[in-house]
Amino acid sequence: MRTRQRQRRADAERGAISVFLAVLVPGLLLIIGLAVDGGAKVAATQRANAVADEAARAGGQALDVAAALAGQVQVDPAAAVAAAQDYLARTGVQGAVSVVDGDTLQVTTTLTEPTTFLGLIGIATLTVEGTGTADLITVQNGGAGP
Repeated sequence: MRTRQRQRRADAERGAISVFLAVLVPGLLLIIGLAVDGGAKVAATQRANAVADEAARAGGQALDVAAALAGQVQVDPAAAVAAAQDYLARTGVQGAVSVVDGDTLQVTTTLTEPTTFLGLIGIATLTVEGTGTADLITVQNGGAGP
């Protein structure tokens, strides 16, 4: 009779590890997914900011040729916007370019990155935005004062 009691006790805990793993594995996958895809989101944000900064810098170098020939160093706002948009097009990044207050070029970029693990819970992509600005030189008389 004692052998039957021992057998019943052994059978009573049968499958307990399966339930434990069924609960633990999805939780671990979610944590790993957050770490991996969270790191990818940080990297994508850094790239979006870097591209926006470089586009703003490219636009900030668009000098007004006629003014430069007359001895004044200044940026042509329309050419600055066009240069920044051209940079965005060459890098394949979507973005918007605008001149704020007549002397600041502002670039906003948007990147969409696919996820690795979060797709398991229905999050297939992550969208990030980056911004960059450049101050446009609007009036300068060949290094002399105004």
